[in-house]
Amino acid sequence: MLPAALDALARDYPQLQVVFGMDDPAEAVVQLATKQVDLVVADSYPGSPEPTSGDIISTTIGEDPIRVYLPEHVPADVESLARVPWAMEPATDSSAEWALRVCRDMGFEPRVRYIAPDLLFQLRLVERGLAAAMLPDLVVGEAGTLAIAYETVQDHTGLPLLTPMSEVAGRLAAHAAAAQLTVHEGGPGLLLGGVPGVAPCRVLVIGGGVVGTQAAKIALGMQAEVTVLDTSPRRIRELDELFGGSVRVLMSDTATVGTELSSADVVVGAVLVPGRAAPKVVTRDQLSLLKPTTLLIDEAIDQGGAFETSRPTTYAEPTFEVDGIRHYCVANMPDGVPRTSTRALTNATLPYVLRLADGVEDALGGDQALGRGVNTRGGRILVDGVAAAFPDLPAEVSVPVI
Repeated sequence: MLPAALDALARDYPQLQVVFGMDDPAEAVVQLATKQVDLVVADSYPGSPEPTSGDIISTTIGEDPIRVYLPEHVPADVESLARVPWAMEPATDSSAEWALRVCRDMGFEPRVRYIAPDLLFQLRLVERGLAAAMLPDLVVGEAGTLAIAYETVQDHTGLPLLTPMSEVAGRLAAHAAAAQLTVHEGGPGLLLGGVPGVAPCRVLVIGGGVVGTQAAKIALGMQAEVTVLDTSPRRIRELDELFGGSVRVLMSDTATVGTELSSADVVVGAVLVPGRAAPKVVTRDQLSLLKPTTLLIDEAIDQGGAFETSRPTTYAEPTFEVDGIRHYCVANMPDGVPRTSTRALTNATLPYVLRLADGVEDALGGDQALGRGVNTRGGRILVDGVAAAFPDLPAEVSVPVI
C-alpha cells in the first residue's frame, strides 16, 4: 500500500520531498503529536487505545481482515489450535496483545514458539508446516505466491494429481467401515460382509467418481451389499457396465437419497466439485431417516464435507455423534497408509515436478493441465470456485472447470 502511495505522490507532486521511516506505532504517534513528523500510517486492533491528543486527526483509510493460517495437517478445532506452535509479533505490539486476547476468548492459550515482527517470515513458517499464525490479507496478497493446487490440475482424463489419493481414500473407506462397525470401536457389532445365513451390511455410496468407485469396489469385495448414487447419466451407465449388475447404480435425487438412507448401515459421502466446496448431500434433518446404528463416512471433509453435520476429525479420535448418529470424518485419510500413498502420489506428481523444474513459465504455458491448476498468483485468486469460497479476497480471472 505505501509504495503505491509514494509512487502517486512522486508523480502528482514532484516538488514534494518525502522522507519515510518506520517506527513503533506508539512512538510514531508521540512524534506526530510533537510535530516531528507530518503523517503517521499505523494499524489498530479492536480494543486497542486510540490517540487522545486533540491536535491529532485520525482517519480510517481501510480495513484488512485477519485470518488464522494453519499448517496443512492441522485441523481447525480448538484442541488442535492449543497444541500447534504459533508465530506472533513481539508481546509488546498491539497486534500480539490482540491475537492473544482472541485466542483466550476462544478458550485456549497459544504456544508461542516463534516471535517475529516480519509477517512474511510468519507466512513462510506456516507454509513450511512449522507454525500457525494470524495474518492480514494484505500481507498474504503481497507475498505473491504462485500456488498450484492438486485439486484443480485438470486434463482430459479428469484430475490426474488428485486421482491417486482419491483411490487410496476410497479404498480406505471400506476398511474404516469394517472397523467402525465392530463393538471394540463403538459400533453395533456387525460384520460388513455377513456370513452364510446372516445378511451383509448395506453400504450406500453417494458419488460415483474415483473415491466412490473405489469405495464400492472394496466394499463389494468384502461381500457387502452396495448401492452407488450419482447425478450423471453417463457415469451411471459406466458404473453399471463396470460392476456388471453386482452393484445397484441409481440416479441421485431427493426421493432416492431418502429411500436409500433409511436402509443403509454405512453411508459414504464421496462427492467432489473441482475447485469448489463439496455439496451437502445429507442434511441434518435427514439424520432422522437413518437407523440408530448407521455409520456416516465423509470422504469429502477436506473440501468442506458432504454432510451438513460433518466436522474434521483425526485418526486419534475419528468419530463423533450428532443426533445419535456416528460420523467418521478423518481429514486426509491417506496419511494412515503413508508408504502406499507416497508411492502413488509420487508416480503421478513427478512428471509435473520435472516440467516445473525445467522452467515454471514454460511448464505453465506448455501444459494446459498445469495451467488450470494455478490457484493464486500475484496476490490474486485465479480459479472461480476458490474465489466463490473466499468472496472478500481479490480475484482476477475465472478458470473454467472441465
